[in-house]
Amino acid sequence: MMREKLLLFNPIHIFLQLFKKKELILQFAKRDLLARYKGSYLGILWSFINPLLMLVIYTFVFSEVFKSKWSSGTESKVEFALLLFCGLNAFNIFAEVIGRAPGLILNHTNYVKKVVFPLEILPVTILLSALMQSSINFLILISALVLLMHTLQWTALFLPLVLLPLVLLTLGLGWFFSSLGVFMRDITQFVGTAISALMLLSPIFYPVSIVPEQLKILYYINPFGYVIEDVRRILVWGQMPQWSWLASGMFIGLLFFVCGYAWFEKTRKGFSDVL
Repeated sequence: MMREKLLLFNPIHIFLQLFKKKELILQFAKRDLLARYKGSYLGILWSFINPLLMLVIYTFVFSEVFKSKWSSGTESKVEFALLLFCGLNAFNIFAEVIGRAPGLILNHTNYVKKVVFPLEILPVTILLSALMQSSINFLILISALVLLMHTLQWTALFLPLVLLPLVLLTLGLGWFFSSLGVFMRDITQFVGTAISALMLLSPIFYPVSIVPEQLKILYYINPFGYVIEDVRRILVWGQMPQWSWLASGMFIGLLFFVCGYAWFEKTRKGFSDVL
């Protein structure tokens, strides 16, 4: 019994358990991605069209209406759009998973009664689906950097490493909120508001340098800010990641990862009683 409890907090054990179910996870993730555009005329092409449309809208509002510009002082609308796109791509991985997590088990009640079905893979599948969409977005971003700014930074190779702390944190919270959503249906409303607040409190539409000094503490304790800044650093400016953050971010991500998994496994026994 004690050994089983310890395994719940062992990240290597968790990774191995998920790896054993990789085929089922890939199958569900692919189905989830295709289901978004099922029945539409353009189908998967909307994966390319939607981010481009949002990029144009956000860029117009913040660069033309609010006259926003980056701390570098550049007046280039193209650079502003690409910097904005970097932040949105990174944050949308988190927003997609956490926004759906509270209703995830509720929308798959038929699997709860099946003792053999591994419910823990459901948050993993929507994370993988979000990463697939994000990969398309980053391909668009890199193509735009080459075509519009005539640059392709070799530091872009660090992108998976830079995103890893965010992925671990997101999956851990995904397990937590998908479980909590079974017992507290109102959590969906809270999560939606929290995501909107985090988006505005993260340096997506502006650099941290323009934030008043007395408020910067909010950004120093916000892990999303470091990830977003690192994505811009490696893709647009050709700089190395912030290694000190990567080390601490990996620790924070793993902590949420194992705690979220342990919480899910401990509470899943009560799902059938509530549903």
